[in-house]
Amino acid sequence: MASVSSDSRSRRARDADPTFVLVHGSGSNSFMWSPVQRELALLGHRSLAVDLPGHGFDAQYPVAYQAPQDLDAWAAEPSALAGVTLQDNVDMVVDVVRRVAAHGPVVLVGASLGGTTITGVGNAVPDLVNRLVYISAWSCVQRPSPVAYMQEPEFAGSLLAPLQALNVGDPAALGVGRANYRTADPALLAALKAAIMADGTDEQFRAFLSILQPDESLAVMTADARGHAETWGTIPRTYIRLTGDRSLPVAMQDRLIAEADALTPDNPYEVHTLDTSHAGFLLRPARPAGLLDRLTV
Repeated sequence: MASVSSDSRSRRARDADPTFVLVHGSGSNSFMWSPVQRELALLGHRSLAVDLPGHGFDAQYPVAYQAPQDLDAWAAEPSALAGVTLQDNVDMVVDVVRRVAAHGPVVLVGASLGGTTITGVGNAVPDLVNRLVYISAWSCVQRPSPVAYMQEPEFAGSLLAPLQALNVGDPAALGVGRANYRTADPALLAALKAAIMADGTDEQFRAFLSILQPDESLAVMTADARGHAETWGTIPRTYIRLTGDRSLPVAMQDRLIAEADALTPDNPYEVHTLDTSHAGFLLRPARPAGLLDRLTV
């Protein structure tokens, strides 16, 4: 009887394990996932963090955004992200998923606005995704887009609305929301920290701001991002609630979960809860990584 080489055994074991494909949220990039990827690696898992179109090293950082800033000039600066659509994001991640799926199961993870992209991927290639994971992410079912849900009462507790003074330029003219994450206004910085990372230190908060990019496409935020029962709704899915989230309030997270479960009652969310802020789970990466480690695929 022929023996099985250790290389063959290792290859089969590797192919049986999932690869976690990680999708960032608004104004962010693959860099944000580094703490979670470190913990996943220590648990023996493969992961791949994507940069959506126009993000990461392809992001636009005009000279007027630097210090000293020229806010008038920056307000008029055209944005390269203005032409990027949700479909562009979905197409890019579908290509990644196709390549990753050749090596074994795929767990697709989205945070915040990244939820709209992973829903679109689930609609497009449900046979290639073994599980969807939303980390306090937009999972649209009844309303078409995050912007539509922001008009609902469950979003009233969000601390993002008072941050309008952080915006630069006319979003309708630019085609993007443009946030000045390099503001020196102490009141604005304190309000932004309360909204996205209240459980971090001031130093951790400033470190997080340093990896954000200022522009995000309005087309992505307003596109129809609803999951379809016959495609997306067939994929096992997990929602990680963040109870300290003051950007996407837990009341809205719970509504998104309930709507999805009503759409596909035979395939409800597996729900977990972490007591962190919107970005605070990155400060305690062993906790989300531990949840991902225990998923069934």
